[in-house]
Amino acid sequence: MDFINEILSNSVFQVFIVAVIGYILGSITIKGIEIGDAGILIVALVAGHFGVQAPAFVNDLGVVLFVASVGLIAGPKFFHNFAKNVKSYVLLGFCIILAGTLCTILITVISGIDSALSAGLMSGALTSTPGLAAAQEAAAGGADPTREALVSVGYGIAYPFGVIGVVLFVQLMPKVLKVDMAVERKKLEAENATAAAEAPKKKWFAVEHLGMMPLCLTVALGVIIGKITIPLPGGASFALGTSGGPLLAGLIIGHFGHIGPFDQHPRKSLLECMREFGLILFLIGAGTKGGAGFVNIITTYGPMLFVYGAIITLVPMVIGYLFASKVLKLPILNNMGALCGGMTSTPALGTLIQVTGTDDVATAYASTYPIALVAVVLFEQLVVLFF
Repeated sequence: MDFINEILSNSVFQVFIVAVIGYILGSITIKGIEIGDAGILIVALVAGHFGVQAPAFVNDLGVVLFVASVGLIAGPKFFHNFAKNVKSYVLLGFCIILAGTLCTILITVISGIDSALSAGLMSGALTSTPGLAAAQEAAAGGADPTREALVSVGYGIAYPFGVIGVVLFVQLMPKVLKVDMAVERKKLEAENATAAAEAPKKKWFAVEHLGMMPLCLTVALGVIIGKITIPLPGGASFALGTSGGPLLAGLIIGHFGHIGPFDQHPRKSLLECMREFGLILFLIGAGTKGGAGFVNIITTYGPMLFVYGAIITLVPMVIGYLFASKVLKLPILNNMGALCGGMTSTPALGTLIQVTGTDDVATAYASTYPIALVAVVLFEQLVVLFF
């Protein structure tokens, strides 16, 4: 019995058994639909409710591996595509966060809940850790510093659906619209053909054959970039953090392809493996954290808070999709990729890559993500301070 208890309480065992069960759950198909990697998140949420907690390093490692791999894969095509569609991506990212903010303000006014709580709901609904930090800072600086705790409560309530909602949306919409993935992939490849043709052709010196060194360098530089803090109005600050920093580093290193005589092109098979491994670690870390006390929070503050959080996830997501489709006229795969970035949803990007069968959707994600990240930090403070 002691041996069994020792195994069950082992953090390494807990992390990987959650992944195993999650993959099995995600592979179950009902009427042609399977939830994929979202199965890992669901199992992690349940495990978190029963006391399983992944070490903080698991979540951080998962994020940096995933976004660094995405950046390195998207880098060779990113800047060409971004320059071509910059106005569309900036507008879409801003539109999504603005819609989420207006929805949050409306809920605050109608329901009468504390704006610190609603700001927490917004950060959880948009799965934005920088937004959570900005809301907490704004709440702590007011006349009643105890409001800071309400931000965390709101975040904990809205976060699970904030992740699962976007994941399911990008998985189901192509099926609902009966999208021909082969045709859409060809359109996306044609759009990025010029960028691919401009990729460096010269053979540089490789330190080792897999390309682990460039990946490690990307992560290290990304952590440095993510720590750079930019002051914002109202006394708050903005930093790219462990998600934005490695993503930007990956885009830059992936674009140039070398540093001096050293090749910075990891094998794509390595990046695909690290991207998937990073994603499951992130889902397990985030899921166990979000699942802890979730039932108690709902019981204490009422199920309507969960409904409010779901609304703040769904409304900007649907508005963003319609804006991209009807106004910006973005093709469906660009639309879905940009939507993941506008919702700052890393797990949804992982799901979208699997659903579409192409890494090129990461380019649109990387284009909208930065503007959405900045906007959510600014608007979170607006909600706390003025409503």
